[in-house]
Amino acid sequence: MKMFAGLGNPGAEYAATRHNVGFMLADALAARWDATAWRTKQDALVAEAQLGAEKILLVKPLTYMNESGRAVGPLLSWYKLGASDLIVAHDDIDLPVGTIRLRKKGSAGGHNGMKSILYHVKDENFPRVRIGVGHPAHEHDQVIRHVLSPFSGEDALKIQEAIDYLLPAVESIVTEGIDLAMNKYNPKKEKKPKPPKNDVDQNLRSKEAESNEPRENTGQPETGRNLNG
Repeated sequence: MKMFAGLGNPGAEYAATRHNVGFMLADALAARWDATAWRTKQDALVAEAQLGAEKILLVKPLTYMNESGRAVGPLLSWYKLGASDLIVAHDDIDLPVGTIRLRKKGSAGGHNGMKSILYHVKDENFPRVRIGVGHPAHEHDQVIRHVLSPFSGEDALKIQEAIDYLLPAVESIVTEGIDLAMNKYNPKKEKKPKPPKNDVDQNLRSKEAESNEPRENTGQPETGRNLNG
């Protein structure tokens, strides 16, 4: 069994906010896997799904974002699962809106929900699905307003595209493992184009010509002369 925990805040007033992209992905996975029978268990909404031979527990903590671990930790214990069976999805203000990153493990990166999960799980070795929601000005209160604000216009479209893109990515984590999923679904870094070969040859010839040019001797002391007159 695997557990997928999408992080967010409960309540209709938070449903469409940036902080709730983890909930949004959990809902999209539930619809994809026909796991719509949510029930309350251990301070979370829980739904069960089947993906091939693998049973998956979809989890939306009801403890509010900063206390996400109070729901996730006890659920792992209840189902006798380890950290390697856990997948966590959360918002990330350090990524542009709609950008995704899959990670194999790591620290909380300043995310309070992840800090809580790491505290309760006591192990960082579990996959994460990071969903970019963009960054406002750096003042603390502005960050809070930003993550608790809804998406609008183009940003809403980018987030929907990101969630659609992540559906098969999460399935890949479950069925193929995080390493292969990262290789398949993480955005590839663009390589800088190399200069044309002719330009490289020209640069080498220019440097070679410069090294062969006679140079004025300005640093040698005078010899053969009476410096005293």
